[in-house]
Amino acid sequence: MNTPFDEDPIIPRRPGLLARLRASFLTGLVVIAPVGLTIWLIWTLIGWVDGVVLPLVPYTFSPEKYIGINLRGIGVIFFLVFTIIVGWIAKGLIGKSLIRFAESLVGRMPVVRSIYSGVKQIAETIFAQSERSFEKACLVQYPRKGIWAIGFISTTAKGEITRKAETGGQLMSIFLPTTPNPTSGFLLFIPREDVIELDMTVEDAAKLVISAGLVYPGSKTPAELEKADDEE
Repeated sequence: MNTPFDEDPIIPRRPGLLARLRASFLTGLVVIAPVGLTIWLIWTLIGWVDGVVLPLVPYTFSPEKYIGINLRGIGVIFFLVFTIIVGWIAKGLIGKSLIRFAESLVGRMPVVRSIYSGVKQIAETIFAQSERSFEKACLVQYPRKGIWAIGFISTTAKGEITRKAETGGQLMSIFLPTTPNPTSGFLLFIPREDVIELDMTVEDAAKLVISAGLVYPGSKTPAELEKADDEE
């Protein structure tokens, strides 16, 4: 029997209807937002390409003449076919000769050649494969010792950088991305012995940078950790 001095037992309160609805809404939002945003971005990009390409297509070849409606995505198809044809021609001897001739004409135009050169370098950096991709992800101490940052190993430093740097060892070219936009960052030349290579892939390291440390590669949920402990 309880006396007047006994404390009331703590009874856990069930969340109310509004709290449960709010939790369900947030869960649904987490599921829907990435999918919806991805679809919206793709749909918008297709519409933008159509708006740029379709006005350049002669009306004789436009599907709108034959079916009576303007289908979204037709401009993308025209763009892909045109780009493939241009690439196929550029690989041949005649195409290479035409490109050299066109570039020689552009090289004589003061303003145009600067714009063309910059755009060409950006395009080659983005779309070129093979040697221009990052090799591995790594850890470096930046901006001072004791503070670690994720970087990407580009290549081994060469030429004047190696000759004039005040170091006796080999230098590595490290790209240090910023968060949450990894396309901007810093180019660092760091001694090889100060670079710690990571086992995670470049893609996983990029996800870690973009998410500001929220998405770790290979991280396990509490249930998975408990299961692993039971197996041990």
